[in-house]
Amino acid sequence: MIGGIARGRLTKHDLPGVLIGAVSGGLIGAVCVGLWAVLATLLSRLDVSPATGFAVLTGLILGATMRLAGRAGIKRIVGVAGGGFAAALVWLLASGLRPLGIDSISGWGILGATGTWLFAAWIMDTVSRGVPTTEKLGNDIVYASVSVLRAFGFIFFIAIVVFPFYYMLAASLKSRAVLLQDPSNLAIDFSQGLRQLFVGYIEVVTRFHFGRYILNSAFVAVVTVVVTLIPAILGAYAVTRLHFRGRNMLSRSILLIYMFPAIVLVIPLYSVFSQIGLRNTLPGLLIVYPAMTIPVALYMLRSYFQSLPKDIEEAGLIDGCSRFEIIWRIVLPLSVPALASVGLYVFMIAWNEFLFAFMFLDSPEIFTLSRGVVSLNSQEVPRQYLMAGAVIITVPVMVLFFWFERFLVGGLTAGGVKG
Repeated sequence: MIGGIARGRLTKHDLPGVLIGAVSGGLIGAVCVGLWAVLATLLSRLDVSPATGFAVLTGLILGATMRLAGRAGIKRIVGVAGGGFAAALVWLLASGLRPLGIDSISGWGILGATGTWLFAAWIMDTVSRGVPTTEKLGNDIVYASVSVLRAFGFIFFIAIVVFPFYYMLAASLKSRAVLLQDPSNLAIDFSQGLRQLFVGYIEVVTRFHFGRYILNSAFVAVVTVVVTLIPAILGAYAVTRLHFRGRNMLSRSILLIYMFPAIVLVIPLYSVFSQIGLRNTLPGLLIVYPAMTIPVALYMLRSYFQSLPKDIEEAGLIDGCSRFEIIWRIVLPLSVPALASVGLYVFMIAWNEFLFAFMFLDSPEIFTLSRGVVSLNSQEVPRQYLMAGAVIITVPVMVLFFWFERFLVGGLTAGGVKG
């Protein structure tokens, strides 16, 4: 098909791909515009009526164009951006610069329309690149249907993930009176001033001592990561490289602890810790959390260590390195992606854990964040403060995830051993 375009003419084999691209583009354009209209309605509280018919027509043209465009690298990015801006311009002109159907021209509406069509162009381009062109129209339709359904699933996934977090964020920036007056209003009033806007966060940090809870949670999470990784690294290396009696049984029974629900373990632990004086202390949590995280960390690292080439380690042994030097100088540098992912996973468990913190901690001075949020769940405390506390818990984990995302892809052992 691309060859036909390069020659300046379409062949009969190009038409099925163009038709499929146009149909899928029309559907994607209509869905994206519909989602944006719903979002605009929730945020602005206005009765909007977008030009859906023009959206379908614009999507048909854009989808066919994306199907025909065979680009790679920077040219593809420029093509997607150009197609999105062109589609937004066509749709805006067709709607008389009133894409939401509101009487007055809205700058937010124009920006929203542009962002919507840029997003739609990116989805269409992804779909078009994932659908091969065959000699049979039936196969093309099947491939296109799967890709379009995958795109709709992606859009739906984004919606169900982003909406709760946005509702939590919007509720944390509203006063109790506004929330009681209209709980479904998701619009944020930026005209009230920064201090009034963030009064929930200020009160939560100062009045409810969430600054102290953040330090407690950070301390517990970081220590849990360190205490977990050290035995997990040694244990994973032992079950993958060393030969000893019971190795296979130990390797298969690593995750047996997860057969027992936490609620079953918390009652005897509560009794034992009360008798030995570890209840209502942070060291008590630092015993329980690593016990929960070491098995899964060991299991994840064992799977990664099995993929590491043994030739490098054998070369190190020949050069006179001990086993600990092999781990420190060879295994750990090659395992940075795995260590980052396991450390992040363990950190998230320790940061968000609630059951043991709720059962073991009674003194507000040593509350973790998850335990401190419970104190905000009261009729006397405005719902704004509860939502602000929930945002404070969620944001650090999100930031860490995106920061360490670059470590979570591909191993570093490619090309480590030459054939």
